[in-house]
Amino acid sequence: MSATPHKPTVTEREARQVAEAAREQDWRKPSFAKELFLGRFRLDLIHPHPMPSDEASQRGEEFLAKLRDFCETKIDSARIEREARIPDETIDGLKELGALGMKIDTKYGGLGLTQVYYNKALALVGSANPAIGALLSAHQSIGVPQPLKIFGTQEQKDVFLPRCARTDISAFLLTEPDVGSDPARLATTAVPDGDDYVLDGVKLWTTNGVVADLLVVMARVPKSEGHKGGITAFVVEAGSEGITVENRNAFMGLRGLENGVTRFHQVRVPAANRIGAEGAGLKIALTTLNTGRLSLPAMCVGAGKWCLKIAREWSAAREQWGKPVALHEAVGAKISFIAATTFALEAVVDLSSQMADEDRNDIRIEAALAKLYGSEMGCLMADELVQIRGGRGFETAASLAARGERAVPAEQILRDLRINRIFEGSTEIMHLLIAREAVDAHLSVAGDLIDPDKSLSDKAKAGANAGVFYAKWLPKLVAGPGQLPRSYHEFNQQVDLSPHLRYVERSARKLARSTFYAMSRWQGRMETKQGFLGRIVDIGAELFAMSAACVRAEHLRATGEHGREAYQLADAFCRQSRIRVEELFGRLWSNTDDLDRKVVKGVLSGTYTWLEEGVVDPSGEGPWIADATPGASRKENVRRPIR
Repeated sequence: MSATPHKPTVTEREARQVAEAAREQDWRKPSFAKELFLGRFRLDLIHPHPMPSDEASQRGEEFLAKLRDFCETKIDSARIEREARIPDETIDGLKELGALGMKIDTKYGGLGLTQVYYNKALALVGSANPAIGALLSAHQSIGVPQPLKIFGTQEQKDVFLPRCARTDISAFLLTEPDVGSDPARLATTAVPDGDDYVLDGVKLWTTNGVVADLLVVMARVPKSEGHKGGITAFVVEAGSEGITVENRNAFMGLRGLENGVTRFHQVRVPAANRIGAEGAGLKIALTTLNTGRLSLPAMCVGAGKWCLKIAREWSAAREQWGKPVALHEAVGAKISFIAATTFALEAVVDLSSQMADEDRNDIRIEAALAKLYGSEMGCLMADELVQIRGGRGFETAASLAARGERAVPAEQILRDLRINRIFEGSTEIMHLLIAREAVDAHLSVAGDLIDPDKSLSDKAKAGANAGVFYAKWLPKLVAGPGQLPRSYHEFNQQVDLSPHLRYVERSARKLARSTFYAMSRWQGRMETKQGFLGRIVDIGAELFAMSAACVRAEHLRATGEHGREAYQLADAFCRQSRIRVEELFGRLWSNTDDLDRKVVKGVLSGTYTWLEEGVVDPSGEGPWIADATPGASRKENVRRPIR
């Protein structure tokens, strides 16, 4: 039995309620980033830098050595780019190596690597070819293994994890043709029928979906007697009757990505394959992403390291006006930016990963900041490399090789990295997600004051609670260690990093004061001030990166590994970052947000269509959004399992 699915229509308020219900509401563990947004610089939560155990390090290093050999001898990145497909033998080799099970416990046949070494492995393999990094990341970070690890039953783990560790590729299916970051409108349904659910719907941008053996599918269960209903997660066999991969999508980058459109028509899924309770799907997805998001910035670290290597080698070899281009200040500034940012980004990823392994801190904001910052900075570094390479940066590696020069795929890395600003939460969505967590303390005590649906008595009670909270909190934002010349003196070594940490402490308090002032000023309209909120988050990201860079530099100095050089890189990064922070603080209150809104309304109403005259539109015919009406597929199944 199956009801006819329909596209849910929801109001903006209803959509927010769905997203809010999926949030983790409680903070049971400390969070460095959460404290930072509240104006409290808790250096003790990240310093001294946490360290993996000797056993974890040994196991991780042994696998990295094998993986490096595989990357150097078995991965032909030029072939993947040329054929737009990862060869089956390459994927088979990764399976034999155990790369599908890097994060899966050894008792299920996996390698049992820590988050730190999993991310190092992704950075390594992603530098060989980003499409392979995406395949492994989608399989383990958001595919079947991660949600089962956190929410699966023992029976589900016993059945599926051994398969995921060695043979089966998994994919995560949430997005639909008309549903991106607004899951309240999810149209795919899972209708209970006896001991099964019957799935109907269409999923878009299914990374790994073309070659997957197992799928995590998010579908809406209708509310009925005995069924709570709501968005629910299922493990689905990709070869089940009624599943059709209708298209393998092609993109500007990641040409080897096995990403497609998958249609479900009357697909029967055993109730035993449901992950968690009905209605828990979004919470499962968001919790999975808490650490899963670290995989993308990890691969951005790998990209930064490669960009630095190419920039160094090329800029020393290429001469202009009698000296290497690296020694010309205009080029040198770009190289300095790449080096300093790579150091800081690795510091952010390693610190967040080690905190995830230790499980002492709640890192949901740290992971989100790492994803946001890594994806943005990764694109900037790749763009600067293309500029440093000049015309050769715009030329393809194949063309360079054809005319006898080194086949450097600079333009490819720029194309490949671009998706990271969209994958797993676009920059704009990440701004809103992090901003919601950043103002959580305020909303928890004063939220009822700005909620139009609350009664006067509720508002009065909220006002009293808010008064108590702010009477204690606001005075602490006036002064702090950042104003004392000797604070953080242990970071005064070959280079003095202590002024940067004092700056972070002062800026954290300023950030908290700015947030409070904005809430007082805009109250219930605060959520519409997305430009302001985005800048608040970007300041927090820079402060987190500065903190991580300083802590990493001191850690490397204390362990005798490139301490002097690490301090220099941290100093350079912090000075660059402070310039960006000051600009962001200025733009909190001096910006064109109001004017921009007026212009946008004019654009949408057709006021400026005269500006579009004088060009032709080469776009093809067709709807902006493809029809996703449920029903039997009329297309050939292009699924190709790799066995």
